[in-house]
This record gives sequence, structure tokens and C-alpha cells, in this order.
Amino acid sequence: MSRASVSARLQEQFQCHICLCDLQTPVTTECGHNFCFYCLQTYVGMQPTFSCPTCQHRCQVMNLAANAQLRDMIEMAQQLHRQTGDRKGQKVTTRCAHGVSAHFCEDDLQLVCHQCAGPESHNGHQVTPIAQAAAHHRERFRGIIKSLKIQVKEVQELRSFQTGRTQALREQVEAQRRELTSEFEQLNRFLDREQQAAFSRLKDEEKDIKQRLSENMVALENYISKLRGLVGHVVASRTLSDAEMLSTVQDFYKSSKSLRKPAIFSAQLRREAYNFPLQYSALQKVIQQFTVNVILDPESAHPQLLVSEDKKCVTLLKKKQHIPGSFKRFTSSPVVLGYPYFSSGRHFWEVKVGEKPEWAIGICKANLFTGARWSSVPQGCWRIVWQGDCFDVSGADPNFQQKATRASCIGVFLDYELGEVSFYSMPEKSHICTFRDTFTEPVCPYFYLGLHSEPLTLCSATDSRWPLL
Repeated sequence: MSRASVSARLQEQFQCHICLCDLQTPVTTECGHNFCFYCLQTYVGMQPTFSCPTCQHRCQVMNLAANAQLRDMIEMAQQLHRQTGDRKGQKVTTRCAHGVSAHFCEDDLQLVCHQCAGPESHNGHQVTPIAQAAAHHRERFRGIIKSLKIQVKEVQELRSFQTGRTQALREQVEAQRRELTSEFEQLNRFLDREQQAAFSRLKDEEKDIKQRLSENMVALENYISKLRGLVGHVVASRTLSDAEMLSTVQDFYKSSKSLRKPAIFSAQLRREAYNFPLQYSALQKVIQQFTVNVILDPESAHPQLLVSEDKKCVTLLKKKQHIPGSFKRFTSSPVVLGYPYFSSGRHFWEVKVGEKPEWAIGICKANLFTGARWSSVPQGCWRIVWQGDCFDVSGADPNFQQKATRASCIGVFLDYELGEVSFYSMPEKSHICTFRDTFTEPVCPYFYLGLHSEPLTLCSATDSRWPLL
């Protein structure tokens, strides 16, 4: 087999069966087949298992392994292919070892001399003079060119069709963006009306309480006045004769017995009289409709992080664990990623941070490579950081104002198509900040534990404080 044939076969063996191009950052499935990391990630989506595109074997995403040796072999094969191509581009000679090539072998597609065309080398082959062979193949080329032109035309029509689809997609996105904007504007108007109604109810409550307090004060003043009258009657009776004093006793006892102490009015606001109804809360709608069950990915966890068996809790250990290496693992900072990956839609999840003095929560690109995972703040992250007494939200809304209120539970809401990820303090159900960007590839939950041992815990969908739709 010639060197060119070997090079061509190597190129075929090193192709990804999904994109049909040379493997880029190859990963190997548990069934032994190789694919580009990003191609397989796009193919798998958010599922924990998938069917191998080559053999349909059911594979676990967690069992994918980077193949550095295969990557090096691909680079060597590409270099060999380029060298072979360079030799092909050299000037063609019409001479062979025995003389000038005057014939062409149609079976081997090679130029041959008169001696080489004999029975020993090309026995039974169709050998024709060069002029005749050239005329034959020029005629074939004309037919091939015609076919190729037809294919070019067909592909150009497909390209035009795809361009139209791109425009249609852009219009659909804009239409959906307008629809979402309208929905949120309506919701904001509704909340504004609810706020004004709540303030009105609060004002009415205040007015009613003030009136009842005033009436209670008048009753107390009347009671005090009657008590003072009785005291004055007793004092005055000291100067009366026995007969005169006894003549007033009946009225005195009658007045004292009829005297009733007024009840003290308890001025307490009825909180339920002006609370917003939870079923109409914007955050409540998000929780009800978009809560997803997020779990932790042990393969991405820093060696000092211990992920619980149910993959819902992670704790920082004092020493690194002896665990297998992984191309997905963070090695510089105590970070762990979560499942599932998100490439579309709207999703909400909650994280209990408790009293941890330092942590970071958010999302990041799902295909962070090893180099990015060495960084404490990898590119492609959208996160909020709690640093003891305030939030660090670099890159979020420019009008964000620092808050010093500690939140024990954080809610994360991702709207992939809208390009927004928002954070909420769940105990107060208040908005912290929103990041706005354009997402072009899958993203996944991101968790940074800081340097303290207190755990981070993911809330299950069934743990939500409100019922799901």
C-alpha cells in the first residue's frame, strides 16, 4: 500500500462521525468510539445518558474520557497528510525506470513505458496510448464537470434556503422577544396596581385604627373624670354632719357600682390586610412553572470538594482526596458544576448557602476546557459572589446597588433565549441583580464554595415552598 493511501486511510479513521471532520479535543465513550467534545456535547444535550452515534450503545455522560494520546496521533497524521500532498503537487514526469512513458494503464490509472506495459506488470490490463487515454478522460471530465455544476447549483439553492431559514429564525426570535416584553410589561403594570391597592388598604387600616384609638381615649378620659367626681364626693363628705353625709350615701354607692372601666384597644395592624397575594407574584410564577431538578457533577469537582451520594450537597475538606483525574475537573479553586446543561428555555433552581461567609453561584459555559478550569474566575461565567458583607456582581446591571443583607438561600432564573440570568434572595423573595448576554452554546450551573467548610445544598423540585404547576 502506498504512503498516500496510508495517509488517506488515517485521515478517515480520525474523523468525527458526527461532524465528519478531523476530531477536535477528542473524547472516548465507554463503548470505545471517539468524537469531538463539543459535537458530542451538542448531540447529548441535557440527558445523563445517550446512544452512541456509531454503534447505538447506551452510554453514560459521566463516563466520557478525554483522549490526549489520540489527539497527538491526529496531529501527526495531519502532518503526514500535508507532506504527501506536497509531493503530489510536484511536477509530473513522463519517464519511468525503463524509458519514456508512452502508454496509460486504465486499471492502475498510471503512465507506463512500452516495456512496463508488457504482460509481467500489467497482464490482462487495459493499456492504451497516451493520446487516446487523454482524449477519453477529457471526455469523462466534461461529464463530471456537468454533474459537479448541477451539484453546485443544488447546494447554492440549499444555502439560499438556509439563509431564508436564518432570517425566519431571526424574525421568530424578535417576535418572541416582543411577546415576552409585553408579558413582563403587563405583569409589571399588574404589580403596580397591586402595590397602589395595598397602599390604599394600608391607609384605610391606619385611618380605622386612629379612629378607634381616639374613641378609646375619649372613653378613658370620661372614666377618669367620673373617678375624680367620686373622689371629690368623698372628700366633701368629711365636712358634712352625720345626717347630711348619710343622705348622700345611696347616690354615691349607686354611682360607684355603675362605673365600668373601658377596655383598652389593642392597635395592631392586620398584616394580611395588605400583603401581596403570593399567587400573583412574578417570582412565584417563575418558581411554579420553571423549577428544575439540578444535581452536582462529581467529575468536575475540585479534589477538596466532597459531593454527597445524592449529588445535592457539597462540602470543602481540609485535604485533597485521591480521586481519578478528569478533563472536566477544576484544579485551582473549590468549584463544582451542575447538571443538566441548558441550551434553550427558562429554568429556575434554589441553593441554600446558610451562613457561609464566602461563596459564588451562577452559570458558566458547559464546555470549559482544562485551561479555563485552572482559573479561579474562568471566562464564560455569569455569577454573583458573597464576600462577607456585600455582593460582588461584576458585569451585571450597571444600576445595581450594593446590598449588605445576607441571604441564606439564593434563587437562580435563566432565560436562555432572552440572554438573561437573574438572582433572588429567597427568604425575602427580592431581586438581587440580572446579567444580560447572548448565549450561543450550552451552559450549566456553577458553584464556588470559598475557603470555609460550611456546605452548599441544592433544593429539590419537591422542596419548593410553593406547589408546582
